[in-house]
Amino acid sequence: MRSSAWQRLFPDVYACSTVELTHRVRTVAVVRLLFPGAVASGRSAACWWGADVAGPDDAVDCTVPPGAHHGVVAGVRLRRRHLAADDVIPWKGLTVTGPLRTVLDLAALRPPDEAVVAVDQFLQLERVSLADAREAGRRSTGRDCRLVRTALSPPTASRSRLRRPGCGSCCTVPGSPVPSRIAVEYDGTWHGDPQQVGKDRRRLNRLTAAGRRVVFVTAADLHRPDEVVARAHVLLTTPTSA
Repeated sequence: MRSSAWQRLFPDVYACSTVELTHRVRTVAVVRLLFPGAVASGRSAACWWGADVAGPDDAVDCTVPPGAHHGVVAGVRLRRRHLAADDVIPWKGLTVTGPLRTVLDLAALRPPDEAVVAVDQFLQLERVSLADAREAGRRSTGRDCRLVRTALSPPTASRSRLRRPGCGSCCTVPGSPVPSRIAVEYDGTWHGDPQQVGKDRRRLNRLTAAGRRVVFVTAADLHRPDEVVARAHVLLTTPTSA
């Protein structure tokens, strides 16, 4: 096993040296071999469902029952909790959390910006509707419930509308490689706080330096999502000045 023919993934878990160690491969190694009976969850479940939310070197997320005796393993983010029967689904040969449970786990990620990005990417798969996710988030309890509701808040609905055919690519995070020419920024009430103004201006400077034109959206605009889409479409179809 120490020869160049093998590569070590985890303790006592090896793969042929010709295997590309994607996040999906590492997830299989954890759920089937390292912790048999575990359930892929969080980013790893989302990746298995088809969302590009985890890189090859990111820790594998999995869930085990509360009484399971597993030690800490580098490269694995282990969560002990009870999952309801309808939260677990066999999908393409692996046991994973279902779409609704997965999107709720993504919405609880920290920092909140990462949660929003992950939720957006997962919702694009259309395996669960935003309405169902928001209703489940509204019913959620526990320490992460506020994070979940924030990530599933109305701005997420507007971002989903912006991905309709004809609107081009929607980029959630400044600096993303997605070739979008505009950025949509939601101005919540906290943006008026003095300590927030500096952060907002620095972000705006980064966006404009990257060649983005910005559409600002307020809470009132969220009740008129078609108008937001129309404003974005105008910018997308209007040539920039030389």
